[in-house]
Amino acid sequence: MPDDTDLTSSALTGLAPVVDARTRILVLGSFPGAASLAAQQYYAHPRNLLWPILSALTGEPLAALPYAERLPRLLAHGFGLWDVLGACEREGSLDSAIRKPAANDFARLRELCPLLETVGFNGQTSGKFAPQFAAEGYRTVVLPSTSPAHASLTLAQKLERWKMLL
Repeated sequence: MPDDTDLTSSALTGLAPVVDARTRILVLGSFPGAASLAAQQYYAHPRNLLWPILSALTGEPLAALPYAERLPRLLAHGFGLWDVLGACEREGSLDSAIRKPAANDFARLRELCPLLETVGFNGQTSGKFAPQFAAEGYRTVVLPSTSPAHASLTLAQKLERWKMLL
């Protein structure tokens, strides 16, 4: 029987969560894009709107800071970052190209983030996990993707919807 696996795709591993005991709002993406994996940084693509949106929500110029300085400032505002998938196979950065997805283990979230109240999902792919988090008692918000591949809304329109996290 022929193997229909795409031999050009390879197993990829996601990034570690950016959370601490102060995290009240967790933003979950689907899986890091190629630029983020290469840089080992969340939302590293220069046209991704996450950092400008989080800058507006926190009132701090996070997008202008070096990545290593962004994370502690983000955590100080009670925000955390992670992805719903911990591993997958994918060529490129599109969610539609994800194969063999493996979800992250969220069992330790209550221990790692005892103050966590709200889970925001960055786009529809991660938003498929919203019912699972709602069943655990978290407030869930499925948000428009900040990816440059989803440009049907302006930054201002996306920001307006992202304000629901607060």
